[in-house]
Amino acid sequence: MKALIVDDNDIARTTLAHLAKQIPNLIIEKEYSNAIEAYNHLQSNPVDLIFLDIEMPEMTGIELTKNLSGKETIIIFTTSNKEYALEAFELNIADYILKPVMPARFLQAVSKVQSIIDSRKENVEVTKDEFLFVRDSNITRRLKLDDIFYAEAMGDYVKFYTQEKMFAIHGKMKTAEERLPKDDFIRVHRSYIVSVGKIDTLQDGGIMINGKFIPVADAYRKALNTRMNVF
Repeated sequence: MKALIVDDNDIARTTLAHLAKQIPNLIIEKEYSNAIEAYNHLQSNPVDLIFLDIEMPEMTGIELTKNLSGKETIIIFTTSNKEYALEAFELNIADYILKPVMPARFLQAVSKVQSIIDSRKENVEVTKDEFLFVRDSNITRRLKLDDIFYAEAMGDYVKFYTQEKMFAIHGKMKTAEERLPKDDFIRVHRSYIVSVGKIDTLQDGGIMINGKFIPVADAYRKALNTRMNVF
């Protein structure tokens, strides 16, 4: 797994590089203190992952992420500021780590990225019955629609979450919405489709499913409330 570190703080770059050395399959290809330089590097040298600061001069981390839209590069934001969290996750990043970055938190984020990369090798076909057929190399496995908690958009991929595993499938959210049965699933956000039967609680601004908070956009709130018989 090849990665870049992009941060205008020398100490932050050194810390991340040190943590990365503890993970055998993680290679830091380059470090940059400037997002524009990182962007130029990526035009001819794609990587799997970027550890990306947000507040940087000339081009911010969020601006760089938007400029990389449509590419398969996975982003982990590393920042000392909480206020960008909502905007960051709207961009479908993999994780958001607050500084100072702790080893356990770093490992957790990298493990999540590895799961995404591994699951990209799998293809999915939605049938007219109650299953997804997931193809991994030469093995085809049947996945019950009832096992899916929610789907999340991430660039050119859709991530399907179950109790035990996440599958990142190449495709668009619109296609997933069309193929998932409307009797069981509902769109609640431009980035999320949820299983109605898996919703635990409704809260201000979102819902909880299996311990995960999922935002509900205003455009979808009325339909969700009607579906859930909320008065």
